[in-house]
Amino acid sequence: MFLLRSAFWLTLAFLVIRPGMDVDVGETAASLSREAMARGSQFVAAQIQSIECSEIQCLGGKVLVTAALQSTPHVGVPKLAEPAQLLVPLPRPRPDHAG
Repeated sequence: MFLLRSAFWLTLAFLVIRPGMDVDVGETAASLSREAMARGSQFVAAQIQSIECSEIQCLGGKVLVTAALQSTPHVGVPKLAEPAQLLVPLPRPRPDHAG
């Protein structure tokens, strides 16, 4: 009975959790991540802009932080570098005198 109950619940969970066949989960997660980072950066920049300052150091710091937050490139899919083509065969052939 335990095995039947487990099989039933596992099958039900698979049918509920399983994504559709035409859904790219990785791309969906990446787009949600980019959107969350953009909204978070906008929120932090707005909160920093709302701080009242009268000193030049405070104003300069606010400008620098706000500019850094707005110009930060958003996280995306990392691009892997292509491996360099080796001109020397590996492993290298042993010289005749080495045995």
